[in-house]
Amino acid sequence: MSNDAKEKLETLKNNTKDALDEVKQRAQAGAEQLKRGVAGDSMPMGDRIASNVKEGLHNMQADVDSAKRDVRNDAANEDDKA
Repeated sequence: MSNDAKEKLETLKNNTKDALDEVKQRAQAGAEQLKRGVAGDSMPMGDRIASNVKEGLHNMQADVDSAKRDVRNDAANEDDKA
């Protein structure tokens, strides 16, 4: 297998892992939002704040996973042009 094919396979593998991680993080963020929606006003303020922070952290991690894929794809596209 040529180095180019190995690099493309490695990129595909890493992109798949990051995509799955992103979906997982977005689902966890959605679950936090749903938890607050279901509990409504009965959720204590401290729990509501903690849930908001968790949602933000999950969304941030999902954005990181997405950005890693974007950077990797941009680098692969530059390699293809060279």
